[in-house]
Amino acid sequence: MTARARLPQAVLALAGIALFLGFVALGTWQVERRAWKLALIERVERRVHATPMAPPPASQWQQVSTTGHEYLPVALQGRWLDGKTVLAQAVTELGAGFWVVTALEQADGTQVLVNRGFVPQAQRAQWLAAAPPPGPAAVQGLLRMNEPGGGFLRANDPAQQRWYSRDVAAMAQALQLPRAAPFFVDAGLPGTAPDAGWPRPGLTVVHFRNTHLVYALTWYSLALMVAAAFWYAARHERRQRPTP
Repeated sequence: MTARARLPQAVLALAGIALFLGFVALGTWQVERRAWKLALIERVERRVHATPMAPPPASQWQQVSTTGHEYLPVALQGRWLDGKTVLAQAVTELGAGFWVVTALEQADGTQVLVNRGFVPQAQRAQWLAAAPPPGPAAVQGLLRMNEPGGGFLRANDPAQQRWYSRDVAAMAQALQLPRAAPFFVDAGLPGTAPDAGWPRPGLTVVHFRNTHLVYALTWYSLALMVAAAFWYAARHERRQRPTP
C-alpha cells in the first residue's frame, strides 16, 4: 500500500483516537459531577432539618455562599415594612401564581426580603396593594440565594412590577432598601404543616436533578462504540491484505 493510500486511514485512526479519548473524558467528568451532586444532596438534606438559627449578620454577608448557606433554616424577628412588597412569578404544586416577597426590617436596621408564600394569579392586584401585618413579626424559613436576571427569555421589569425571579439586588433597589441582605428567606420549614390561608408558605422544593450517571454511561458507551469500530476496521483491513 502506498503512502498516499495510507493517509486517509491514518486520518481516520487519529479521529477515532480523539473521539475515544474525548468520550472517556466526558464520561469521567460526569462521574465526578455525580459524586459532587450526591455530596450536595446529602449536605442539604442534613441542613434543612437542622434547628433554625439567626441569619448571618451584616458583617458576614460577604461570606454568604451557596455551598455554606443555601437552604439553611433561619429564624427572623423584626417588623414588616409597609409598601415594600413585590410579587415574583411562580409555578407550584398549587398551580401558577406569585410569590409574595416583603421586606422585614430587623432590630439592627437591616432588611431581609422574605418570601411570605404563594398566592394564585387571581390575587395579584390584591397582594400588590395589601399592607403587611402590623407589629412585631417572627419568621422561620430557609435561607435562599439571589436569583439574578429573570426567567427563561424573560428579564425582570421592576418598572412594570414584572418579576420572573427573586433577584434580591434588583428588588432591594426597586423598593429603596438601604441595607438589604444579599439573600432572601422562604417562609416555612420542611415537615411543618403550611397555613391554610394566603400567602401559602412552606412550598419550597428542595430537589436536585441527578442524571449524571445516565450521561456517564452514555459517554462511556460511545467510547466503546468507537473502540469497537476501530477494532472492526483494523480487522477488516488485515483480512484485505494480500497473503504473501
